[in-house]
Amino acid sequence: MKLAEALQERADLNRRIAQLRSRLEMNATVQEGETTAEDPAELMKELNECIEQLETLMVRINLTNCSTRVDGKSLTELIARRDCLTLKISAYRSLLDQASSITQRVTMSEIKILRAVDVKALQKQTDALSKELRQTDNTIQLANWQTELN
Repeated sequence: MKLAEALQERADLNRRIAQLRSRLEMNATVQEGETTAEDPAELMKELNECIEQLETLMVRINLTNCSTRVDGKSLTELIARRDCLTLKISAYRSLLDQASSITQRVTMSEIKILRAVDVKALQKQTDALSKELRQTDNTIQLANWQTELN
């Protein structure tokens, strides 16, 4: 199984677990004299099986990410870089939005609001980070489809 397939399976398991939790909650109580639509014991058994499968899969994915090297870096390092780039770009874009929305003065007696950052330079830096993010993500995706799961 390729790493990318394992990641898809992990996502499926997470969705299945969420559905089982919801179904369990819906069947947690019942009116006296009635029966639940589904057997909570069976749902719990299925939930526990899915969680065990997820744990095993997560261990295998993490071990594979640690041992797989791309351009001298582990996939774990590349994933951390991607996540931090995403966080930084988000913060920079929020800053750009704020700095770009200067309110116009109607009269000369109103307080003048000035930008505290160089919007053009920050936009250029954000664009460069976005390019690095795309390249990093592409590298990770390629490795995911080429790497066998440990």
